[in-house]
Amino acid sequence: MRSDRRAFLLSVPLSVSAASRLLARTPPPAPYGVLPSERQIRWSELEFYNFLHFTVNTFTDKEWGDGNESPAVFNPTAFDAAEIIEVLKAAGSRGVILTAKHHDGFCLWPTKTTDHSIRNSPYKNGKGDIVREIAEAAGRHGLKFGVYCSPWDRNQATYGTPQYLPIYREQLRELLTGYGPVFEVWHDGANGGRGFYGGANETRTIDKQHYYDWPNTWKMERELQPDAAIFSDVGPDIRWVGNEKGIAGETCWATYTPRSASGGPAAPGDVDEKEAPTGTRSGRLWMPAECDVSIRPGWFWHESENGKVKTPRELLDLYYESAGRGASFLLNVPPDRRGLISETDAASLRAFGQALRSTFGSNLAGGARVSASNVRGNDRAYGPHNLLDGDRATYWATDDSITTPTVTFDLEHPATFNLVRLREHIALGQRVAGFAVQVWRDNRWSDFGKGTSVGSGRIVRSQTLVTTARVRLLITDSPVSPALSEFGLFYERL
Repeated sequence: MRSDRRAFLLSVPLSVSAASRLLARTPPPAPYGVLPSERQIRWSELEFYNFLHFTVNTFTDKEWGDGNESPAVFNPTAFDAAEIIEVLKAAGSRGVILTAKHHDGFCLWPTKTTDHSIRNSPYKNGKGDIVREIAEAAGRHGLKFGVYCSPWDRNQATYGTPQYLPIYREQLRELLTGYGPVFEVWHDGANGGRGFYGGANETRTIDKQHYYDWPNTWKMERELQPDAAIFSDVGPDIRWVGNEKGIAGETCWATYTPRSASGGPAAPGDVDEKEAPTGTRSGRLWMPAECDVSIRPGWFWHESENGKVKTPRELLDLYYESAGRGASFLLNVPPDRRGLISETDAASLRAFGQALRSTFGSNLAGGARVSASNVRGNDRAYGPHNLLDGDRATYWATDDSITTPTVTFDLEHPATFNLVRLREHIALGQRVAGFAVQVWRDNRWSDFGKGTSVGSGRIVRSQTLVTTARVRLLITDSPVSPALSEFGLFYERL
């Protein structure tokens, strides 16, 4: 039976990784802890994507509109979705999330739910649809498309009453059925406060735990876009990292048990922000962090901030402190009043993208001879060569009883580098709790760097360049046998 199966598998066209897994003699490691869904695994592979904050605030020079802005102020005279997306793609972005409706309630698509929308603006004489233009341009250039639709609406007269929820859900329904596949739905935690509210000009508070009936709102979104990851302070798929600086914790677990500021059940807008950067080791939910930050001090374009755009070096540092810690990097790039990315922003983004491609385009350990202190069942399907094949689906694993193994890489030639990147095979859970990297110098092993959590991607960065022909990875802490899919050496070029 075994030989018949092997003969069949070798007779059909399979990828190397698929054939290796199917021909494995030894069962894979048992999963550890809570596990990611397929949508969460796909999301984690994006690593870097962009926000576009664009609305009436762009023209009124505000960060948060009050809800009484006239639609007539929204008039980007040179809006070009293709040019915007081209800049983001040059930066290395893999997706874009548009603020289809911010707290001011102005809708960038011709919604049927309110007159406070692009239908009543001068843009294309009321016939425009910014959501459609961005979604279609993203699709043409290979970027995924996501939507931000603020739960808080400072324009709606019904906000704070039961009559608002059907309106909000219908807005979500329009966005999730009329613009093709959506990779992420983004829910802001800002809910309730001062607003116009149809002319009332008052402060309205809501019960953040129950007002939006989040379980059923998320259920509707799942039905409309089953492949979309849903973001909020408490997921259910992706959590807020707890700050707007774009920085995850040095230790950043993909697992999380959210709590409110008072220690009780958490909800969007009511979470203990101090715990979010690190997450929860062996937490109740798989809910990796997303690190949001703007390329400017504010989230919307302001002329006064034209000289305060983050440099390529600052963006690269943020990448290491977000995607390099197992989270994602969500960088906001606000279009200006023309409807374009400002020249300074675009130049910084292009240089950042070039640095990413130059740095991570080639794994300097790629041709190494690799050996491990243990391989699961002595089965080649789990061998350490899987760390260098560029395939996240293959992985090196050890026997169940071996939790602190080592892997040695003998390079073809001495290599100069200052970055090491690791990836876990997260389909089996987040397993490793401690690791170290050493380099062979002066006839002995010297420490290069160390860390705790790995997850979907962990970058260890040295402030100085190292040249060596031998590198060693040590797993120093793991409750179960590790399962790692990548080991890479890189030379930062900026």
